[in-house]
Amino acid sequence: MKKHILFILTFIPTLLLAQHTITGTFSPATDYKYAFLYRVTPSAATFVSNADVSPDGTFTISLDKNEAPGTFRLVYDQPLDDNHFDIIYNGKEDIAFEFNKTDGVKFTVSSENKMYTSYNKSIALINQSIRNYYGSQKVNEAGYKKIFDILNNTQDEFEKASKGMLINHFIKACRPYIPASYEDVKTFSSNIKSNYFKHIDFSNKELQNSNFLIKNATSYVYGFVDRNDPMTSYRENIDTAVKAIGNNPKVKKTILVLMWRKFAEASNETIANYITDNYLLDLVKADNDTAVLDVIVPFRNVSLGQIAPDFELEVKNKKTALSALNNAEHYVLLFWSTTCSHCLEEVPQLQDYLKPISKESIQVIAIALENDQAYWENIIKDYPDFIHVFGEGRWENEIGNNYNINGTPSYFILNSKKEIIAKPYDINSVKNFFDTNGVKTVKK
Repeated sequence: MKKHILFILTFIPTLLLAQHTITGTFSPATDYKYAFLYRVTPSAATFVSNADVSPDGTFTISLDKNEAPGTFRLVYDQPLDDNHFDIIYNGKEDIAFEFNKTDGVKFTVSSENKMYTSYNKSIALINQSIRNYYGSQKVNEAGYKKIFDILNNTQDEFEKASKGMLINHFIKACRPYIPASYEDVKTFSSNIKSNYFKHIDFSNKELQNSNFLIKNATSYVYGFVDRNDPMTSYRENIDTAVKAIGNNPKVKKTILVLMWRKFAEASNETIANYITDNYLLDLVKADNDTAVLDVIVPFRNVSLGQIAPDFELEVKNKKTALSALNNAEHYVLLFWSTTCSHCLEEVPQLQDYLKPISKESIQVIAIALENDQAYWENIIKDYPDFIHVFGEGRWENEIGNNYNINGTPSYFILNSKKEIIAKPYDINSVKNFFDTNGVKTVKK
């Protein structure tokens, strides 16, 4: 009898910690090679496991029996940011789905994910009815009330049905704005904006361990923009989002880094630097996050309108600095390398373009990111009119790092005060800047 009891006692933990699987079927199968699974956390996505996709389009990933519930990200192609979807795992059930890029993901096993999908589809259909109502431009207050009664009841029913489930946190946070009486479209839109964060709790751990907070915060910043004054809208929206996030520094930093990156990639230096100066810089300093600090500070320092970061150079064998030069109306900073094929194509073009132009009008300072000084010294003999700087260390060179150089050739155009007034993409953009702005002075 004791043996049976012992067997039962040792078997119970195994049942409680049963191993579960995530099984997927991709179609068409030939379009998919692998599946990578990540756990979503407030600051990053951490790798969990991966599997090859079989010729029939299927794969299975077994989850460790100690894997905690939460939100997971399934990546199926490159680039990662565009080819993934999230999965809710409650630690109690297997998950299975079918996926194609046309229809998206369809969960066939998993009560959590099936209900969340059903919720999102139901709300989407009601939102379409609201858009159709306002699109008709007809006032029917009884019909209007009916639509929002359905919306309210749908929300209540899903909150009730999901009680005790992980997705309940998400469904409750998604509770939409519901007007008490008829509102015209302008008032309704304004109230949606003012109530946007009303039900979103940025301190909720389940929401933090997903992309929900990031997605909603960025959607707010980019979604409510006055086309006549987008810069003001972006600033105000960022301020509102940060206020809603509250005292959650890790969450705040994660969201702001993502926002910063989006604005930086869109070459919107004004808003990217607004995020840095008003919020992000203090957060990364407090967190001692040198990786982010080493990106946002150089980006700000070489933005349009900034004084170009200073560095030493030699003119006629005399040491001086960029800030001390006063011999030209404009300066072109060229970051290049003797091992860069594009550079070796563009540098001669730059020299040819400037031949008829006075150095008092345009002076080139060529910073070569190199390792081989002897080879560099031989090459620069072909460009006697340039001021040359040997950027020892290539990508680890201090000057290049201070100018946030990620590729060569890279150009900066400065005025006589050393303010950055343009950052041309290539040699043709350099030519176009000077031709358009009429700053060329022909040699006499």
